[in-house]
Amino acid sequence: MKLFFVSDIHGSAYYAKKALEIFKKENADYIVILGDELYHGPRNPLPLEYNPQEVITLLNGIGDKIIAVRGNCDSEVDEMVLNFPIMSTYSTIFYNGKRLFLSHGHIYNEANLPKLSSGDVFIYGHTHIPKAEKSGDIFIINPGSISLPKENHPNSYGILEDDVFKIKNLEGETFKEIKIR
Repeated sequence: MKLFFVSDIHGSAYYAKKALEIFKKENADYIVILGDELYHGPRNPLPLEYNPQEVITLLNGIGDKIIAVRGNCDSEVDEMVLNFPIMSTYSTIFYNGKRLFLSHGHIYNEANLPKLSSGDVFIYGHTHIPKAEKSGDIFIINPGSISLPKENHPNSYGILEDDVFKIKNLEGETFKEIKIR
């Protein structure tokens, strides 16, 4: 199974379209959205082509392929217009014998990790900063932000396939990678 990870779309129709183009190009099985789908948030600038209504239409078009969690900018109203659930603060996927713990990062994060077992993978968004590392016996991964990257990082997404998590720029070039074996 191949999983496509994206975080922090923040209502950008431009980057939502890019994400869906890349999802198809990567030929992934599912999209995992790590929160902040529609609203840009009061601390962020307006992203390119800010248009939450268009993002709703784009995401709803593939709602059967989306696994999502709630971000700090997401609300119950957002779930009313999206045809896939987003209001859980976390989700779990079992992948090749490993637990992937998915969170946006505003509740569970590196400073407040959930109870994880040795070898588990904590995947989050929120910071807009890509990360792929092992801390003790836990893997910690952040695919960065598709629309509003921070600290001079590129717009990015993640791919998990064959126990390798790659963080790529929008041209598909891998710039961070970790084996989760």
